[in-house]
Amino acid sequence: MKALRKSLFHVAMIAFCFVWIYPFLWMLSASFKTDGEFFDSGLKLLPDSFHMGNFKRAWEGAHFDTYFLNSVVISVATIVLVLFATATCGYVMGRKSFRGKLVVFALLVASMFVPMEFAIIPIFDLIKQLGLMNSLFGVILAEAGGNHIIFILLFATFFRQIPMELEEASVMDGSGFVRTFAQVMLPLAKPVVGSVTIMQFIWSWNSFMLPLILTLSKPDLRPLAVGLYALQGENVVDWTGIAAGGAIAIMPIVIIFLLLQRYFVDGVAGAVKG
Repeated sequence: MKALRKSLFHVAMIAFCFVWIYPFLWMLSASFKTDGEFFDSGLKLLPDSFHMGNFKRAWEGAHFDTYFLNSVVISVATIVLVLFATATCGYVMGRKSFRGKLVVFALLVASMFVPMEFAIIPIFDLIKQLGLMNSLFGVILAEAGGNHIIFILLFATFFRQIPMELEEASVMDGSGFVRTFAQVMLPLAKPVVGSVTIMQFIWSWNSFMLPLILTLSKPDLRPLAVGLYALQGENVVDWTGIAAGGAIAIMPIVIIFLLLQRYFVDGVAGAVKG
C-alpha cells in the first residue's frame, strides 16, 4: 500500500511538472513552426517540420546578435559588481560587531518592501546626472545598484557559521582584513557565490524596464529582453520570430542553472540551516 501511494505521488508530480513546463515546451515548438502552422496547430507540441528560418530571422533580421552580446556584457559585469558588494557587506554583517548593526540590518530588511518601480525615477535622474545615459556602463550601474538584501543575508548567514579559529589563524599569520576575506573566507563561500550568480544572472538577463528607459535613444545598446520589441511591428506581429527569440533568450539561463545548480542548492541549504 505504501509503494502504491508513493507511485501515485510520483505520477501526480510528473503530471504537475508537465503542466508547469508546458508553456516553455510550447514556445520551443512554436519557434520551429511556420506562420500558418502556428495559428492552425493550436496546443500541439510537435511541429510538422522543423523550420529553422525563424531563428535566422530573429538572429540576423532583428539584430539579436548585437542584443545577445549586450546582454552578456551587462549580465557579467553586473554579477561581478553585485558579488563584490554583497559578499563584503555580508562578511561584515555576519562576522563583525559594531555600533548600530541592528539599525543597519533593520534598514536593509525594510528596503526589501520598497517596490522597484518607486526607484526608477531616482535611478534615472542619478544616471542622467552622471552623464551615463544611453551607455552600457549606465545600465550596468543601474542593474548592480538594486536591492540585493537577499544576497547579503545569504552571505552573512554563511559567514556566521565559519569557525572563528580559521579567521584567528589567518590574523596570526599576518593577514589583514582584506586578505583574510579574499583568501580564507570567500573561497569557502563558493556555494553562496554560485547561488548569487544564478539569481543575479536571471534578473539581469531578463531585466526589461531599466534597460528600456536608459537606452531609449540608442536601440543598439539594448539587451535581449528589450530587443524582442524589434519583432513587433505597428500592424504585424512576427509570432514565430518572437517564439524563436524567446528560445534564444532563455537558453543561456537554462545552461547556467544546469552548470551551477549544485552550488545553488548547497548555498541556499547552508544559509537556511544557519
